Amino acid sequence: MASIKDIARAAGTSVATVSRVLNQPDYRCADPGMADRIWKCAADLNYVPNAAAKRLKKGETEEKTRNYQIQILQTRSDGNYVDPFFSELLHVIRSELHRRQCILSRVWFDSFFSEDGSGSMLQSNKIIREMHEAPQEEKDGLIILGKCNPRVLETLKKEYKNIVSVNRNSTNYAVDEVLCDGKKIAALATEYLISLGHREIAYVGPCRNDARYKGFTYTLASQDIDLIADYVQDIHQSEKNGYRVMEYYLQQEKRPTAFYCANDITAVGMIKCLNYYRNRTYFPSIVSSDNIEESQFTNPMLTTVNLPKEQMGKFAVYLLLDRISGGHNNIVRMEMEGNLVRRSSCARVEESYITEYYI
Repeated sequence: MASIKDIARAAGTSVATVSRVLNQPDYRCADPGMADRIWKCAADLNYVPNAAAKRLKKGETEEKTRNYQIQILQTRSDGNYVDPFFSELLHVIRSELHRRQCILSRVWFDSFFSEDGSGSMLQSNKIIREMHEAPQEEKDGLIILGKCNPRVLETLKKEYKNIVSVNRNSTNYAVDEVLCDGKKIAALATEYLISLGHREIAYVGPCRNDARYKGFTYTLASQDIDLIADYVQDIHQSEKNGYRVMEYYLQQEKRPTAFYCANDITAVGMIKCLNYYRNRTYFPSIVSSDNIEESQFTNPMLTTVNLPKEQMGKFAVYLLLDRISGGHNNIVRMEMEGNLVRRSSCARVEESYITEYYI
């Protein structure tokens, strides 16, 4: 059986670094790619913690336990794009699986699973076949991070007996899920902008079948505020696209006084654009959701809705292992509440002129 020393040798780092990465979800390596290399080596070597040694240290009698092999599918990331929220969530889940003596046998990254078109369905089915045919001893369970096309999810259920989804968009009881409801997240953010006097509010993010867009439009309607077509930007969420959206509005005569961005990294791109152009006459309020690490380092600091990543990750592992071991049979939904983190990227509509943007 592989040891931490074996992982350190394969990854080209120290035993201490391997131990920190495996056991501390919030640990950040100086080399940004080192953590991923360590986890890949751990999966390739089928590493599990030495539970027997730990029990002996505590004076406990040894008992035989099975090390479940778990796979993770991340639907909001691929080779060209990484959603920082789900990357941070992945760190939590990896560490929790490690703590629970599980083998993380494979992590799949593909954004096709989150899309709705027929071409995406075909591509997703092809990847599912590859997942099923991949050489693994066991496939005890699958954790899905991010939105998943309902038809694709039905196909995945045929290949995996035990699945849990971690998401902002509900699977509507198709599988066990840990949910931080996107409708409520968007409503919380949008209501805050309205409380500051904003009525010309733009939405930046995915629209089709997305809970956050539904929450945004519902909140505007409930406050008798018109939804302006040009203030809806249906985009793939990324820093680059956020930058482009703000460039577009800087060229317009009529512009929103505030923005709700569906995720933080898009808002970061918008703030960077405002910094680059240094437009001294346009200082919109910006609020987003996720509370990724980078949101604390913008200036002004980004107002956002915090999603409890650590609890979401830990409960996802708990649900999956409980189902695998026969603890429950019915579909279970665990809903986490988000909370607004007020920072300085938002101001009352009449005070917006005092805000400056730079990173």
